Amino acid sequence: MKKTYVIAEMAWSHDGQVGLACDIVRGAAAAGANAISIHITHLPDYMVRHYRTGPGRVSAGHDQKPIYTYLEDINLSFDDWRQVAATAREVGIDLLVMPNDAASLAFARGLEPQAYVLSAAAFEEHGFIQEIARAGKPMYLRIGGATLGEIETVVGLVRGVVGDEAAITLLYGHQDYPTRVEDNNVRVVAALRDTFGLPVGLADHLDADDPFALVMPLLALPLGATCIEKHITHDRSRRGEDFESALSPDEFTRFVDLIRKAEQALGQGSLLGLAQRSVAYRQNSRKRLVAARDLRAGELIDETAVIAKRSDEGASPAHQSYFIGAHARTDIRCDEGLTFDLVTRSAQ
Repeated sequence: MKKTYVIAEMAWSHDGQVGLACDIVRGAAAAGANAISIHITHLPDYMVRHYRTGPGRVSAGHDQKPIYTYLEDINLSFDDWRQVAATAREVGIDLLVMPNDAASLAFARGLEPQAYVLSAAAFEEHGFIQEIARAGKPMYLRIGGATLGEIETVVGLVRGVVGDEAAITLLYGHQDYPTRVEDNNVRVVAALRDTFGLPVGLADHLDADDPFALVMPLLALPLGATCIEKHITHDRSRRGEDFESALSPDEFTRFVDLIRKAEQALGQGSLLGLAQRSVAYRQNSRKRLVAARDLRAGELIDETAVIAKRSDEGASPAHQSYFIGAHARTDIRCDEGLTFDLVTRSAQ
């Protein structure tokens, strides 16, 4: 079974400190994540200075100042991101980049990421989408808040640049922070896979304080999810940006462990043959035919002389009819296993 691709999403959890960003990358790698996903933003090209702040636009407790000013304070420079990318290469974790504007995309090319991520907020920027596609890298399309028509349009734009073999993964996930349990609608993963014929992953934003946050994403695995994305932070107790649905590195380690165990539990889904341990269980637990009483050599075996019991020897109860009406070749003790060589069908 192909392993689920686990993405640790950093977003803005670095709180503007490149050292913390590098620590998060190391923590994600140590936790067993396959990739770290970063958001690169050149604020003058991304947001107007008078963009309104308020609940739901930044993490709780950080909505008291203008959002542009707040993000400007915690934004990493391009030089900072070079250090982060170098750290990812150093620890051997894939780098996924979500550029939020044209300037960030131009810069991100030099980082040589393994893949690009497109926010659903950019789904109507067709030229920008095509420019990302021209990089020739796999693309993860965040589809939270996008309509089916918009998804179809974006997939068509990417394929128009790269061709029908474009490596596209749809990354489904409710985008409010934190997401209510009842809003996750995980079954959509299978519906999206069947509708678009593309790999589909789950981007989870459940409240990280809820123990179910470590379990809910596992529900997507039997529905065909090929990747799981989860927010990661350096220390959730410090309640930095994007903390609501983020796991600390030790929690992320536990999360990856649960994913790997879930994969093992799901198995291959094949009905052909029995696993070795199932065969052993079958041999240990199935009953066998034994003599219900002492039998003399030449004695006719009737229904009262045969019984099925758990035993290390004896034929399968499915063959009981063969023994009824046969004769014992030799003396057979009570509870001795009945095997085909101990009886004959011809009269003595």
